[in-house]
Amino acid sequence: MKKSVLVTFDSMKYPNSGFFSFGKSLGEALLSENNDRFDFTFYVHKRSTYVFMGKVALVYLSKLHKLIFPGKSNYQLVHFTDQYCRLRPQKASGKKILTIHDINPIHEKRKSERKIAKHIEKLRRYIAACDKVVTISNFVADDILNYFPEAKDKLSVIYNGADKLYVPEDHVPAYLPQKVFLFTIGFISAKKNFHVLPALLRGNDYELVISGVETPYKDKIMEEAQKHGVADRVKITGTISEFDKAWYYKNCEAFVFPSLAEGFGLPVIEAMHFGKPVFLSTHTSLPEIGGDAAFYFENFEPNHMQQVLRHGLKEFHKKNLAERSIRHAEQFDWESTARQYLQLYGECLS
Repeated sequence: MKKSVLVTFDSMKYPNSGFFSFGKSLGEALLSENNDRFDFTFYVHKRSTYVFMGKVALVYLSKLHKLIFPGKSNYQLVHFTDQYCRLRPQKASGKKILTIHDINPIHEKRKSERKIAKHIEKLRRYIAACDKVVTISNFVADDILNYFPEAKDKLSVIYNGADKLYVPEDHVPAYLPQKVFLFTIGFISAKKNFHVLPALLRGNDYELVISGVETPYKDKIMEEAQKHGVADRVKITGTISEFDKAWYYKNCEAFVFPSLAEGFGLPVIEAMHFGKPVFLSTHTSLPEIGGDAAFYFENFEPNHMQQVLRHGLKEFHKKNLAERSIRHAEQFDWESTARQYLQLYGECLS
């Protein structure tokens, strides 16, 4: 008899967010790799723009679920796919797995010590309630062991996959750059550090295209663009379609990602699938994920960043390193990720 598994994808609210990409891709891969082994139910947000098809039942997030775990006795295993847990692990019955993407508040240092401590203690309770804990990089695993050494025997690392995106031959994005351009994407917030990017436009004729959910932080980006005299070459598009995203990856001169806090960094691998040069910060998980296929900003001083970009592009084209990027990206595929999770489900339920 098949085992019943509930998988939570309730963070799939905003397209262009990491949780959306993670949930969409992992959910589809679990269904395709399942081979009728488990009976899946996915817990999803009502406002998600993505609908799972195939052999899966859906339960929709409700405010009542803060008090009552939906179908508590129906599932032999519950997989909480992020650390924010709208459904509380303490209220679930059966086996429980928790995927932790990051504990970024300790790296961002934008919250008070009291709020960080509260976040840590909440996560400690979730970890204690679960049978297995998964992190999406070794960097995050090290963070977990540092703050929660009691999790050692529960802990494993399963890397995210990354979608191989494609562009229809006749596709034109909603915003069409008029010049050679640099591209980045992500939730437009301070931790992404996008405001350091306009400086890269000094001394050249590039554009900079930034896509993602907009926040007031975009004003800081444009202030920096004004300071460097390049505001007319910086475009913040807001959220974009999958085809637009793929078009920007395919056609950009380089992908630039100076983030201060990443548990993994899916856009890095998505860009590499297109054989693009990728320029990253050295913060948190990015050196682990980019490896020797990426170029790195050691600091965010404009002169240093410009030099890294200029020399990196020269090396990339002189040595024809596009294949290196593609080979690196091919290590990360969702089918392999899903099979590792399915194996973990089996171990928990054996």
